[in-house]
Amino acid sequence: MHRLILMRHAKSDWPDGVADHDRPLAARGRKTAPLMAHYMVAEGLIPDLALVSSARRTQDTWALVAPVLAKARANRSRRDDIATETEPRIYEARVEILLTVLRGVRDDVKTLLVVGHNPGMAELTLLLSGAGDSHQLAELQRKFPTAALSVIGFTGRWSELAPFKGRLDRFVTPKSLGGEDD
Repeated sequence: MHRLILMRHAKSDWPDGVADHDRPLAARGRKTAPLMAHYMVAEGLIPDLALVSSARRTQDTWALVAPVLAKARANRSRRDDIATETEPRIYEARVEILLTVLRGVRDDVKTLLVVGHNPGMAELTLLLSGAGDSHQLAELQRKFPTAALSVIGFTGRWSELAPFKGRLDRFVTPKSLGGEDD
């Protein structure tokens, strides 16, 4: 069984004169990213590999999430490193590109985290989720807010990942954990 965690970057700012790719996190984003990381730890959602978009807001989100996950991993396995790759193809990617990226993941990666952008994270979740809680599926169709995450389980190899072959195990937003959504 493989597990895919799709996380949208935390709330970003857009200062005058800053290109989209270089947008930093807003104050609210700096609060919600660790909130989501602590949820992931509590639920045992510790990735073997993180693929992170090259955009600053995703890199900043990962910089806040990674230490929380690494500490939990060290407590469980005496290894505190989480393999991380910056993947430029995730930035503003269409769902087809995201699928190509995922199909290239090594099969020894059991839990994969992708830190990316919308609409890609929402569209990919809906494309892969052939089953799951209908309420959560409907909720994420309405909105996939910043810092939200979906968890999709599937059997088979990463290279065989196909539409509607996964199961949405959960969809979690900062608001559902007492934080703020956008």
